Amino acid sequence: MTLHLTTLALTSALLAPDGSAAKQQPTVSEQSSGTTETLQAISPVSEETVWVSGHGGVILRTEDGGSTWERVSAPAGDSMQFRDIHGFSSESAVALTAGEGPLSRIYRTDDGGNSWTLGFLMEEPAGFLDCVDFWDENQGFAYGDSFDGVPYILLTRDGGRGWTRVSAETSPPANEGEGGFAASGTCARAGPGGRGWIGTGAGGSARVLATDDYGRTWAAAETPVVKGALAGIFTMAVADGRPIMVLGGDLDRREEVVAGNAAVTGDGGRSWELVSPAPINGAVYGSAAGGTGANRFVVAVAPPGAVYTEDMAVTYTQHRPHET
Repeated sequence: MTLHLTTLALTSALLAPDGSAAKQQPTVSEQSSGTTETLQAISPVSEETVWVSGHGGVILRTEDGGSTWERVSAPAGDSMQFRDIHGFSSESAVALTAGEGPLSRIYRTDDGGNSWTLGFLMEEPAGFLDCVDFWDENQGFAYGDSFDGVPYILLTRDGGRGWTRVSAETSPPANEGEGGFAASGTCARAGPGGRGWIGTGAGGSARVLATDDYGRTWAAAETPVVKGALAGIFTMAVADGRPIMVLGGDLDRREEVVAGNAAVTGDGGRSWELVSPAPINGAVYGSAAGGTGANRFVVAVAPPGAVYTEDMAVTYTQHRPHET
């Protein structure tokens, strides 16, 4: 079977025939990925260039808006799980692998995937990377599970070629067992002006860690998202340079829609309020926001399917993927 990529176009507000703003809805199209491996992360560079990564050492790239997808060479063969990727151009990208200890790595390519340079290798046996994002071509951050009472946050100032860990003095203590979920690469989000956010989970935690100085210092805000050993925040939707919704769930309850899997904020992430749960069983893996003002919508995705809301989780519309 060939898995299909389902894309929900996040476009600007449409205009009605009389020139007024029309109610916007995301459009859905399915594209053949050419692989049967699980795909987990997507990074649009432009309307034409998009990078995608997943299990089995799969890294894909399109340069024609998804009409065709090319599998590019990936480092370490087909044994790695590329749980996140960030594209800078059609030639340059940073890819993150997830796994225990040395299976967690960060690579960079500057020749379209023909060759990759290792920028980070996890040396702690209990370490596990989850997600990565960038403010610009040089400055970025990555997040992983805590194992020593300190949030595991890495910073780069050279485009992912080298990384340093944030010290305990510049971040709040980690809760016991707190980490993240390497589900779609959207548990870490960068915003303008050095702002950034991390959604945490596991071990009974569901917090948002925030910075406003390019990762030098961090603060924590509690959320009412469901908590548990395998529960918490999986993904953050960002619009207008700030978070507007966090989504997640509980992997121990994969056969049901989990109450408390979505929360919204009206103050940039300082406080959060539960909303109607996204109708996806288990956990929401990824999300994205599109539109503006009254035409704002949020898309939520996971293996069981995709949904979107046009009214900040008062109601949802479902889309079911298919395989051929």
